[in-house]
Amino acid sequence: MMNLYFICTGNTCRSAMAEAIVRAKHITNIEVKSAGIFAASQAPMSPNAKRVLEEQQITEQHSASQVDEATLEWADYIITMTEGHRANLLAAYPQHANKIIRLHEFATGESRDVFDPYGGDVEVYRKTFNELQQAIEQIIRKI
Repeated sequence: MMNLYFICTGNTCRSAMAEAIVRAKHITNIEVKSAGIFAASQAPMSPNAKRVLEEQQITEQHSASQVDEATLEWADYIITMTEGHRANLLAAYPQHANKIIRLHEFATGESRDVFDPYGGDVEVYRKTFNELQQAIEQIIRKI
């Protein structure tokens, strides 16, 4: 079993969509969770993130959660959306340094962040969804 933990800022857009994308693939040997470094616990998914997922026939019941030690321990890979998220986790949880990696670095080796669509229109969310989907496909092939 491979455990993936996607991390972003508020767990209402990027990491929530990444979790939904992986979950929708129904891969039997992959478990997935997501959280936000500054998440408001139980906050709903962004309406535009939910809309884009629905356009892709992905239904997800999601409420935000904060990063927690138990789930960091559970994870085989802790996948962040930005270098800032990665740096924050490394500072707070150095014992998990060997598992913390940015999404694009894991997928392609590229040193770049996933753009935060928060507050953008639905087209911005579609672009983020496509970016996440492509990177996740590459990651799944690697693991």
